[in-house]
Amino acid sequence: MPSQRNVLAFVCLVIFLDALALGLILPVTPDLIAQLTSLPNSRAAEVSGYLMVAFAGAQFFSAPILGGLSDCFGRRPILLLALLGFVVNYFVMAVAPTLAWLFVARVISGVCGGTFPAANAALVDVTAPADRPRAFGLTGGALGLGFILGPPVGGLLGEYDYRLPFVAAGVFTFAVFAYGWLVFGETLPAERRRAFDWRRANPLGSVRSVAGYPVVFALLLANFCVQLSSQSYGTIWAFYTIEVAQWSKWAIGLSAGAYGFMVVLVQGGLTGPVVKRFGEWPALWFGLTMAALSYLGFAFVTGPVGIYAFIVVGGFAGFVFPAMQSLMTKGIPENAQGELQGALASSFCLAAIIGPVVMSHLFSVFTSGAGVHFPGAPFVAGVALVVCAAFVLSQWGRPRAVAKIPAEG
Repeated sequence: MPSQRNVLAFVCLVIFLDALALGLILPVTPDLIAQLTSLPNSRAAEVSGYLMVAFAGAQFFSAPILGGLSDCFGRRPILLLALLGFVVNYFVMAVAPTLAWLFVARVISGVCGGTFPAANAALVDVTAPADRPRAFGLTGGALGLGFILGPPVGGLLGEYDYRLPFVAAGVFTFAVFAYGWLVFGETLPAERRRAFDWRRANPLGSVRSVAGYPVVFALLLANFCVQLSSQSYGTIWAFYTIEVAQWSKWAIGLSAGAYGFMVVLVQGGLTGPVVKRFGEWPALWFGLTMAALSYLGFAFVTGPVGIYAFIVVGGFAGFVFPAMQSLMTKGIPENAQGELQGALASSFCLAAIIGPVVMSHLFSVFTSGAGVHFPGAPFVAGVALVVCAAFVLSQWGRPRAVAKIPAEG
């Protein structure tokens, strides 16, 4: 089995380059949609939301299957398949002549499941429970580092040709695929694998399995609310900054890079020490508070200074996911960690199916010129969802109930 250090390094590389590729295309997505559809900014945001739904819908059905297959056959083939799917996605988007081809590309990448579930499961395979908060923090830092570099570079490339960032994203992702094919070893030994079960390999099967652990299920539900709230940022950021501050592609990329810097600082540098000193639960509650404050700020700011101020505040929400994920992995058997990652992926996908439609529609309604002009409306919805997550945790997510669970037979 590969060493923890080598697996952590490779997983961080995969997540870094995945985020880099996603960041490259963020600033140019409005231009690509506008060129293919001739729609105004408010309507183009809705199309962008539907593209995200196409990806998430395909991933919603495929992720639990791939999670179960990774528990049966190992992490390596699933991770490589996910990377290859993203390569195809980016190159198709780079040459797409119509909007329909963009949807085809997003469905392909969604069916392949994405890289995060397989990468996280591989990391859990080789990491002791006590070390997982730090490991997840480092992967979060790698994610943030990709978003520091990706959006500014994508914005710069987009100033020359709005399709060039998609080519760059495809090249970077293919390089990771080739590297993984050559050097990444299997992390799940044969004795820790389990038989594939179609009854559990469906969009709700892995979630139902997690429901057998009530506190873990409460954490999963709270995580869903937080993921849904984050769609207020992920769906409309480029369109929102154009509406509020009239930013160029380069300025949009810089702002997303600033957010990535905060994620690196918090998840890569602070999560491990903070969780070690104070524990997962205090870190989780602090992160939720910062998330709510940042969304509230974005809802009402009117210029660049306010936007950047609340980017800093929102960066401290980066404590939330590593703390939640660490708590959940401690409450699930060792031979079902892939299934847990499948449940997390399904939760994320469900949020990414619902969220973009709701958030982009809210943005479109409040920026169409037909009524009240309030581009921050999706962020108000984000605040409400964070409050829902806090309520779920306060009622059912008691820390005393999370305990070490023996492996299933």
